[in-house]
Amino acid sequence: MANTKSAAKRARQTGRRTLFNKRALTSVKTQVKDFRKKVATKDKAAAKASFQSLISEIDRAAKNGRIHKNAANRKKSRLNKALAALA
Repeated sequence: MANTKSAAKRARQTGRRTLFNKRALTSVKTQVKDFRKKVATKDKAAAKASFQSLISEIDRAAKNGRIHKNAANRKKSRLNKALAALA
């Protein structure tokens, strides 16, 4: 338990930030799974639509510091490669 008011506040802030970060990362992971499922079924139109929203979500997470920018670019590159393999 925190010994000072400032330590208690930092603990509250950390808990809140952890929740926000976890929510954003879980959302990205869920969308990646959904995208990969569409690629596996070779549904090109649905995969392309899913890809657009997924890229937007990854960019947002990277902008807010929830994912490192290089990790975000790596994810986008690999997903784009999977989409291109459908063509």
